[in-house]
Formats: sequence, structure tokens, C-alpha cells
Amino acid sequence: MLPLSVLDLAPVTAGSTPAATFAHTLELAREAERLGFRRFWLAEHHNMPGIASAATAVLIGHVAQGTRTLRVGAGGVMLPNHAPLQVAEQFGTLGALYPGRIDLGLGRAPGTDQAATRALRRYYQGADEFPADVVELLAYFEPVKAGQPVQAVPGAGIEVEAWILGSSLFGARLAATLGLPYAFASHFAPTMLEEALAVYRREFRPSPRLQAPHVMLAMNVVAADTDAEAARLFTTQQQAFVNLRRGRPGLVPPPLASGDAIHDFCDPAEKAGIDAALACSAVGAPDTVRAAMQAFSDRHRPDELILTANVFDPAARLRSFALAMDAWQGG
Repeated sequence: MLPLSVLDLAPVTAGSTPAATFAHTLELAREAERLGFRRFWLAEHHNMPGIASAATAVLIGHVAQGTRTLRVGAGGVMLPNHAPLQVAEQFGTLGALYPGRIDLGLGRAPGTDQAATRALRRYYQGADEFPADVVELLAYFEPVKAGQPVQAVPGAGIEVEAWILGSSLFGARLAATLGLPYAFASHFAPTMLEEALAVYRREFRPSPRLQAPHVMLAMNVVAADTDAEAARLFTTQQQAFVNLRRGRPGLVPPPLASGDAIHDFCDPAEKAGIDAALACSAVGAPDTVRAAMQAFSDRHRPDELILTANVFDPAARLRSFALAMDAWQGG
């Protein structure tokens, strides 16, 4: 059976706090571990009031400490914001504390706006630097060589599973060239999915880290007892996406009265935009969700799926993942 994982956006909901978010994140991770999910990833974002995972490595440590077998990692660390040595030290530390359980997904987007990028004090020249930074970062995890002037302590010789993230051909080609697993952000940027997968699989070169192509695709999955209730819960994600497109990111909003109410929240052009961006979604009762996940898997043939559910109520979010896993296993 195709493995499932969780991508948690560490949502800060209206009326809540980051502290409450971190408690809910750990609760979700423990439930994911109990249900049999393989990985639990958190993503770096900055200057976004509704996402509390800015200090990604710190939050990964919080989740890893509170779980036992679940792989925990970054989906991802936005490397333009960091010196490769610092990332190697952070994830080398995590790998030493939680051996065999830490994933490091690397992305080339800043994960924020231009003002926050400047505030991060990282003077990055552009995307062309990303491949060299990835190579430098991965080298810090290799055993130290004689005369090596700089080493990651801890980091050298520690097992950390590295991934390239992407939503375009750039990341696909880099992952293929370096012989790394590839995770595609199909949950919000599916436009180039098929082409990127074809490039990655065609151009893949085996490496000491990976002998054959390995792909994980992201999908929005919101499950509830009925299709109508799941559609209502999904309006939280739809509203958040519209607000971001309008340049007004904020706290994660509560769902609307019904799934149809999204048509009153945004105009037709906005609705078409979110439908396109969130096209890789399975929303509905368990049978509906299973069928959509199966169709997506049959079409794109991933090696893993990673699910995300930006649901307002923490209890409904837990139930959504439980229903999705149960439906997937039962299918």
C-alpha cells in the first residue's frame, strides 16, 4: 500500500495562539504515528500570522521529542534564508538526538515576502546559487576529510534523509542530477506536475543516497462524515488562499456556513484561481476521499503521498486524517 505522510502547516487559527498551535501540532503528530503515517513534515514560512513554523528546526525537535517512531522533518527548509553550515548543524543536532528519524526537505523559495527576506539578513543572489548551496550542505553530512577547514559539529557522519522540494522543472532536474528523492508541491502549485515528474524520472542519476527515482506528491485531503460537511470544512483553506492572493494573509479563518458559501466570499475569477491552485484535493466523505486519492495516485504513480488539511477545528482536523487513513487502508 502506498505510504501516507502528513504536512502540517502549524495553523494559528482566529482566536488562538502559537502556543496552542504547537500543542495541537504535537497532538496531531502523535495521532499520525498511531494511525501509521510515515512522515510528519513542517514547512518554513515567515511573516505569516496564520503559520507558526518559522523556526522549523525547533518545532521539528518538539515533535520528535514527543513521538517515538514517526519520521519528522522539514518540508521544507528554505535554503536561500540560511547559510548551509547552519542548516547542517541544526539538522545534524536533530539527527544525533533522534537517529534515523529526521528528514531535510530543501526548497529554493524564500517562503515569505520581500520585506521579510530583507529582514532575514541573508544576501542571496538568486536561484542560481541554490544547487551549489545544496551540494555544500550535503557535504557537511559526509565523514570529515583530512585537512577539511570547516565541519558541521554535529553533522558530519550523521544520517539525515535529504529531499529536494519543488513545483517546477528546476527542482526536478536538480533532484535528478544529485540523485535525491523529490517532493512536489502539488497541493498548491500543480501546474507543472506531470512535466516535472517526467523530467525527474527520465534524468535521474543514481547516487550513494538513492539508487532509483523516488517521488512524494502533496495533496489537500479533508475528510468528514459527509461530502457536504467536508466541503464546509474546506472553505477554511479556500478563504486562506484568497486572502493570501489579496495580499492580506492573516490568522486561519473559521469555515463558512456551507461549501457553497465560498461563491459569496470571492468573485468568479478568484474562485477559478483557487480551484486551479487547489486542484489536487480530495474533499468529502471517506469513500469520496479514497476514490479521489486513488485516481490521483493511479494517474501520477508516486512512491508516497503527503497529505495536508488546513482545517480550523483541531478535533475536526484529527478526525479528517483518521478518516483518510482508514479509507485508504480499507480501499
